[in-house]
Amino acid sequence: MEKKTDSVEKRILDSVVDGRIPCPVLRAIAEEEGITYNEAGRIANKLKVKIADCELGCF
Repeated sequence: MEKKTDSVEKRILDSVVDGRIPCPVLRAIAEEEGITYNEAGRIANKLKVKIADCELGCF
């Protein structure tokens, strides 16, 4: 599981603009990596990345 988390962390960090990641981008990463939106949100929080333009209230 650690390798999956490392992959997700890298993808999130690669997608950050001005300390934020757009909600649709984070949802796409979660779906492509096979993790829940909640887990993706936890990882983003751990990385101190804010989630912007949240459309569904997932995070």
